[in-house]
Amino acid sequence: MLVLSAQIRSVTGPHRADNQDSAASADRWVLVADGVGGHAGGDVASTTIVQVLRSLLQGREVTSLDAESLRDLVARANARMGSQAAQDPALRGMSTTFTGVVCSEGEALVAHIGDSRAYLVSEGLGRRVTRDDSLVQELVDSGAISEGQAHGHPHRNVITRSLSGSDRDAHDLTVLSVPLRAGDRWLVASDGLTDYVQDKVALGILARTPDPAGAADALVAAALERGSRDNVTVAVADVVSVVSAPGGPGEVVGAAATAASQQ
Repeated sequence: MLVLSAQIRSVTGPHRADNQDSAASADRWVLVADGVGGHAGGDVASTTIVQVLRSLLQGREVTSLDAESLRDLVARANARMGSQAAQDPALRGMSTTFTGVVCSEGEALVAHIGDSRAYLVSEGLGRRVTRDDSLVQELVDSGAISEGQAHGHPHRNVITRSLSGSDRDAHDLTVLSVPLRAGDRWLVASDGLTDYVQDKVALGILARTPDPAGAADALVAAALERGSRDNVTVAVADVVSVVSAPGGPGEVVGAAATAASQQ
């Protein structure tokens, strides 16, 4: 049986009053959400998506999950966020990015919207799995700017898709299937990391650091050393073979953890 051995970290950026990122992990999945742009309710948006999805995933056998089933779970979490906004005028306009990796039977399902990213190191080769839903990515795709120019572009934080509680959001969600292999290492991260640490640097840290905890700590440190002004959230997960799934509630960090501690 293949499961994830994951470590997650979330730190409030040095120029942020609060942390609007949320993340969660368990032996079958890692989830990262980044409340958009400091907008009203960004912390509530990321918390809702992560908490609701966590509850839904814990309540079912994820080894039988397929792409459309995962899309439906995200849609249900998104609808919960929409209900919150409808009931509280202060939360209207809230939204969040979301990227999650869920282990199903023989495959990793990667759900993605916005500019939080998923990376994979497999058999010594590292790559970015997701494509940003952003203005800068569209400029790269059109040939207007290069990948190198994109990294420091002044509009790199402008995203074109997010979860906002709207019915259409689930249709904008990208769900990918990647073969699940023992020995692979996944990284899911908010833009507090990826806006400041280039892909080759992040992938190098993933490849040379022996354990997920050390890799997660090194990635956060790299972002802060490079002057990240944003909240930095990372989930590093190794695919490991076990006789039986360890189970357990997993871990929650960031805004979702703060909200849980206040309940």
